[in-house]
Formats: sequence, C-alpha cells, structure tokens
Amino acid sequence: MPITAKELVAAARQQITEIAPAAVVSELAQPAPPVLLDVREPGEFAAAHLQGAINIPRGVLEFQVEAHPAMACSTDPALAERERKVLVYCRTGGRAALAAAALQSMGFTQVRSISGGIEAWTAAGLPVVAG
Repeated sequence: MPITAKELVAAARQQITEIAPAAVVSELAQPAPPVLLDVREPGEFAAAHLQGAINIPRGVLEFQVEAHPAMACSTDPALAERERKVLVYCRTGGRAALAAAALQSMGFTQVRSISGGIEAWTAAGLPVVAG
C-alpha cells in the first residue's frame, strides 16, 4: 500500500535524533564543531543559511556523499569521515529527517536533524547568513 510524504517523514523521524536550534548553538561552540549540512535547494541556500553550512540538496545527497560519477565524482571533504558529527537542516525539518535517515543508513554514526529547520532557527532569533 502506498504511503504519503508525510508518512515517510514520520517514519524517518522514528529512526533519527533531532536537536533543538538552541542546543545547536552550544554544539557549534565546541572545539570540534559538527558539520552543518543544508539539504535545501541552491536558491534556498543562497537566500539564507547557517554560518559555515555546506549545501548538498536532498535530491543528490547520497550520490554526492559517495562521489558518484553522476556528481562528477566530487564530494565535500567534510563528509569524508563518517564518525564526524553532522547536523542536517532544511526549511522545516522534513527533508532533513529523510536525509539524516539516509546518512545513518550509509554509515554516518553521529548524524542529527535540526528540529523545525531554518524556520525554527530564525524564529528563535538565531543568526543566518543572508544573500
């Protein structure tokens, strides 16, 4: 029986750990900060993103992490170590939940999703890089 996108996201959220935006701030202040991964589309990223985030759209995430030929065999070096902490976000959290579940399936051991995405981040008054 087919399931909806909402059900896919709900299932992903059962498999992952989410972190509140306020808790992310202390994580980023650590001596070994996590990788911030923005899985929104490039236009969304260009409009506003978290300082230091890398942008890999959800639709190509698995291919880019694996440096697949479809992505010109390139990836971001920040994702080379699958034991490194990774914090994933999108606009409201759905794509990030799916991405976090996929990364866990690919062997990333410390991946979490920022609950509520960049919308919750900005609603909390936290800074973004704009434009």
